[in-house]
Amino acid sequence: MMEESFGRVDRIEVFILRVPLNFPFETSFGVQKEKEALIVRVDAGGVIGWGECVATYAPLFNYETTKTALHVIKEFLAPSLAKADTLAGVFSGFQLVRGHLMAKAALENALLDVLARQKGISLSVLLGGEKKTRIPSGISIGIAKDIPALIRTIEDALTKRYHRVKLKIKKGMDIAILEAVRDWFPHIPLTVDANANYTPSDEGLIGTMDGFNLAMIEQPYTYDDLYQHSLLQRKLSTSICLDESIKTIDDARTAMALGSCRIINIKQGRVGGLVNSRAIAEYVTKAGGSVWSGGMLETGLGRAVNLQLQTLPGFDAPGDTAETARFYREDIVEPSAALDTEGYIAVPPGVGIGVTVLEKRLQTFAIHHEVLFGIG
Repeated sequence: MMEESFGRVDRIEVFILRVPLNFPFETSFGVQKEKEALIVRVDAGGVIGWGECVATYAPLFNYETTKTALHVIKEFLAPSLAKADTLAGVFSGFQLVRGHLMAKAALENALLDVLARQKGISLSVLLGGEKKTRIPSGISIGIAKDIPALIRTIEDALTKRYHRVKLKIKKGMDIAILEAVRDWFPHIPLTVDANANYTPSDEGLIGTMDGFNLAMIEQPYTYDDLYQHSLLQRKLSTSICLDESIKTIDDARTAMALGSCRIINIKQGRVGGLVNSRAIAEYVTKAGGSVWSGGMLETGLGRAVNLQLQTLPGFDAPGDTAETARFYREDIVEPSAALDTEGYIAVPPGVGIGVTVLEKRLQTFAIHHEVLFGIG
């Protein structure tokens, strides 16, 4: 795959979309009422491929934003594609740019889509995925200020047969919420995600969470820490899951060696794309850890990519790929990710990423459109 030619890149277009969410989604670093999404279209070898950059409008999850991603793609990454016709060549050029993994992932996704479409196969097959036709879906619920409303949301999720419930938490909005949820739902698969809101001084508070029979506690400490997490994991029976702290396979190696976590949430955009995701998953599972696929409020385009990723070996736990309709009234692709009656979402069956981008819908939501190079 790495040495196969996808042909000359003839054109790259970018769109920045602003898509309203169905409801405000709150995490420890803020509230989102809309999704600002950077979409990349690449024409190469007579085929069109698509990618979605998972960066957000502000540098809150990490330092990248849609605007920095556009700048890096336009000024540095896209020009390097004119000199490469294989993924190996692309990655070699990308190495000259430090960081900016979300920007790199968007282009890599589009090029992999091109390559899979040229071969007439799915992205899953191209990556070496297993023959999975559907993926168990988990639901991520924003920080709850109204516990009765939270209980109703969980009840609805269980009615729809979601396979796991994840609650966003932060200091002051944690233990009381867990007590209420466990009182109503003593046995459901439950996780919490702090998005780096706690510090080592909160060790006792986090230790209290051990009593709630959680599947994992996700990213309790700061976004770039591995060492303090290793000290915390030794004192908890509950598994720590790292998200923001894992950006490269070297981070994963260090985390596993230190015992910083037992589980890693692989967001393909955060780690630079699908090829890096596959390498991290292979390493972590061989080292005795577990992996699963998280989400970044992607449109249906990014959700399709995440579903293809979850066909790879090791991705056995329910991911955060909820159905698109939970977050968006209108999608930019068809078919949209939709739950079946057993809480699974079908892996898009077509070639490439498996979905069709609705270009008129892109124009509806676009606040910026630019041809980086190419005819017209």
